[in-house]
Order: sequence, then C-alpha cells, then structure tokens
Amino acid sequence: MEVVIAGEEFRLLPQKAMVWPRLETLLLADLHLGKVNHFRRYGIAVPSKANDHNLEIIVDLLHATRPRRVICLGDLFHSHYNTEWEVFGELVSHFRAISFELVLGNHDILSERQYERKGIQVHDRLQIGPLVLTHHPQEEIEEGHYNLAGHIHPGVCLRGKGRQSLMLPCFYFGKNQGLLPAFGMFTGLARITPRKEAKVFAILEDKVLEL
Repeated sequence: MEVVIAGEEFRLLPQKAMVWPRLETLLLADLHLGKVNHFRRYGIAVPSKANDHNLEIIVDLLHATRPRRVICLGDLFHSHYNTEWEVFGELVSHFRAISFELVLGNHDILSERQYERKGIQVHDRLQIGPLVLTHHPQEEIEEGHYNLAGHIHPGVCLRGKGRQSLMLPCFYFGKNQGLLPAFGMFTGLARITPRKEAKVFAILEDKVLEL
C-alpha cells in the first residue's frame, strides 16, 4: 500500500513498518525488544520464542527492503539491560552496511555507552526535510512540517453486521501528523477515533487495508 505524506511517497507494510523509497529508509516504532524477558523475570508466563519472532521479522524486512537506514521512532528496548540486547546487537553487527538510528522514547533507558558499542545513532528528534520524526506525538507542529511519531500504539475497531468487532493495529495519517503502529509483540493497542480528513490503514495478517 502506498501513501503520499508531505510530498513524499511511502510504502506501508503489513509487518507494521514503512519504507521511504527515495531515501532507502525503513521506519518503524515501538519494538519493545526485551519486553518478553522483562515479563518472564517477574513471573509472567510469556513464551520465550516471541523474542525470536520479533527479530526474524526484522531480518526478513531488511532482506526484502534493503534499506540504507533503519530509523526507530522510540521504545526500541523495553527496559533495563538483558540478554536480548546482545542478540539485537549481533543483528546490527551482521548488517554493517545499514545505519541503525533511534529517536529516543520513554522506555529507552539504557546508557549511552550501550548504544555506542552497538553502533546505534541516537537522536532526541530527527528532521528530514519537512518531516519531523519523534517518539511522542508533538502537541505543536510548525507550519509546513509533518510529524511522524510512535508511542500511541494506534488501533482501529472494525464492526460487523452483528455485534462482532475486531481491533486491528493501524497506520494513522492526519492533516499534519501521522502515527505508526507498534512493531513489537505484547504491546497492546490504543483505540483511535479518526478525524474526517485522516487516512487510516488497518493491518491484517498479510496485507494493509485502507479504511
């Protein structure tokens, strides 16, 4: 599925990521890597294979899209250091030709040294042309700019003819601000109410559907 934002063309992927073809850049948000280990540490029964699943999807995306840059809009790692950080570091090391970058989110609490030793560039915010990339959605957006953010974990509710309803993750693009879905598993969804002018793209198992 393709969408034009601030004059730039993007491809929306069912893996809950966006490709910026002109800049050979992959955008994603809220991976929350390490969350599974964090849960298990506190006795919450979460299957350990969920760790592998997140990383397998990332690797498949990198092979399929061949980006020069990967930019995460915050919450790359869920909490304090655990062994999953080292596994992700091996992935970054394997794809040395790719620049891995992070716009810091509220869960990104690892020390600067951890990002440096894994070769991950860190930004408080990142502006590329008219696009302003942040983790938290900006409350005020300068005229002529468009804000892409994560943090919200947007979901949209689809209703059937009866009382059936289904909540799906989605991409949400308003007049001057867009929200990316949460990439990671076990992140939950926050139901959004689309404005009239907004474009909403629900994510099914293997496709993206414009509503």
